[in-house]
Amino acid sequence: MSTQAAAFDRTGGYSIWRVIFASAVGTMIEWYDFYIFGSLTAVLALKFYPPGNDTFAYVAYLATFAVGFLVRPFGALFFGRIGDLVGRKYAFLVTLSIMGGATALIGLLPTYATAGWLSPILLIAIRVLQGLALGGEYGGAAVYVGEHVPDNQRGFYTSFIQITATLGLFVSLIVILVTQSSMSKEDFASYGWRIPFLISIFLVAISLYIRLKMKESPIFAQIKSAGMTSTQPLKDAFTHWANLKNVLISLFGATAGQGVVWYTGQFYALFYMQTILKVNARSANIIIAIALVIGMPFFTVVGALSDRIGRKKLMMAGCLLAVVTYIPIYKAMQRAAGNNVVTVKSSKNKVTGATTLTPMTTDATGALVPAKEAAAPNMTMLVLLVFMQVFYVCLVYGPIAAYLIEAFPAKIRYTSLSLPYHIGNGVFGGLLPLIGLWSCAATGNIYAGLYYPMIVASMTFIVGSVLLRETHGRKIWDEVEAGQAKA
Repeated sequence: MSTQAAAFDRTGGYSIWRVIFASAVGTMIEWYDFYIFGSLTAVLALKFYPPGNDTFAYVAYLATFAVGFLVRPFGALFFGRIGDLVGRKYAFLVTLSIMGGATALIGLLPTYATAGWLSPILLIAIRVLQGLALGGEYGGAAVYVGEHVPDNQRGFYTSFIQITATLGLFVSLIVILVTQSSMSKEDFASYGWRIPFLISIFLVAISLYIRLKMKESPIFAQIKSAGMTSTQPLKDAFTHWANLKNVLISLFGATAGQGVVWYTGQFYALFYMQTILKVNARSANIIIAIALVIGMPFFTVVGALSDRIGRKKLMMAGCLLAVVTYIPIYKAMQRAAGNNVVTVKSSKNKVTGATTLTPMTTDATGALVPAKEAAAPNMTMLVLLVFMQVFYVCLVYGPIAAYLIEAFPAKIRYTSLSLPYHIGNGVFGGLLPLIGLWSCAATGNIYAGLYYPMIVASMTFIVGSVLLRETHGRKIWDEVEAGQAKA
C-alpha cells in the first residue's frame, strides 16, 4: 500500500466530505465574523465615531475595517509557524476560538455616545484580534483539506474552502436582512445591529465541536512521525532564496491580483452602490446576496476545471478580464441606478478638517445638484453586473488554494502559503475600499476607485504570466515518500 493510501486508511473512517465540512464550516464562520463588520458599515460608522460628520465617520470606520486586514500577515506568520510545528488542526482550533470571541465582543461594545473615544479604541483592538485570527485560519483549513485529498482532484476539493469566503459574506448579508426585517429601522439602529455579532457565539461553538472530533492532516502526521518537520519554519520559509522567491512570485503573480479582484467584485461593489450611487443599504445588500448565490457554484466548476487544464491559465484570465471590463461594468451600474450620479463633491470642515462626500447629478439647467437616493434602480441589471464581477472572483480564487498547497513543501507549507495569501488579500485587497473611496473623493471621478484594482490586477497578470509555475500535475505525497525512503 502506498503512503498516500495508507494515510487515507488511517483517517478513522471519516470521508473526504467530512474533512471538507469540518474545515469549511469553521472557515465560513470566521469569514462571517470578519465581514459582518464590513456589511454593517452604513449603520456602525455612526455608532463608534463622533456624530456630526457622516463621511468622516464612514471613512474612519473603513480605516478601522482595514486595520483587520493589515494585521492578517502577522497572524499568518504566527499561526503558520504553529501549524508547521505543532499541527494544522491545533492552529485552526485556536484561530476559530479567538475570532468567535472577538466578534461577540463587538456585539457587547459600548457606543461612542456611551463611552466616548474609548469605544473606537476598543473596536480597533478587537479588529486586530480578528485580523490575527483570520491570518491563521485560512491557511490551516486549506492545507488540512489539501493534504487529505487525491492529487488529481485537489482543485475541485479545495474549491469548497474557497466558497467559504463568499458564503461567509452571503450569510452575513442574510442575517442582517432577516434582523432588519424583524424590527423597525429605529430599533435596528438602536440595538438590533448587535444581534448578528452575538449569533457568532453559537456558530463557533458548533464548529469547535465538529473540529475537535477530527484527526490531524495525514501528511503532517506522516512527516511528524518520520521526524521530517521543520524546527524553524519562519527561517526555512523566508531565509532560503529558493522558497522566498516562490513566496514573492506567488504574492505578486497570483494573490495580489486575486485579492483586489475579490474585494472589487464583492465589497467595493457594495460600497460603490451605497455610497456613490445612493442605492439604499437594503437593496444593495439584496443585490450582492443574489449575485453571490448565483456565483458560488462556479467556484467548484473552476476548481474542477483547474485539475484538467491548470491553475495558472484560469487565474490569469480572471485578472485580465477584470482589467479590461471594470470601467464598462461600473458605468453600466451607474446607468442602472437611475439617479444619474455624475460626480462626487468633497468639502472640508474648517473646524475638524474632515472631508464630506456628496454624490452629485445635474438638474434641468445642467447645473450640479446633490443626487437623490436611487428611487427605482434596475435590480436585475445590477445583479447581473455584480455577478459578472463575482465570476471573475471564481476564476482567480477557485484554483488558488490548490496552487498554493502545491507550490510549497509540506514541512513549511502552512507558513509559506499563509504569508503571500494574506498580504495579497489583507493588504492589497483589504485596503481597496478605503483607497477607492478616497480616490473618488480626491478627484470627483466616480470611477477613480477602480484604477487601483486595475493596476494591481495588471501587475499580477504580467508577473504571473511570465514567472508563475503551473502546479496542477504535482503529487505532494512524493516528497513524503522520498523523505521516508532516504530515512
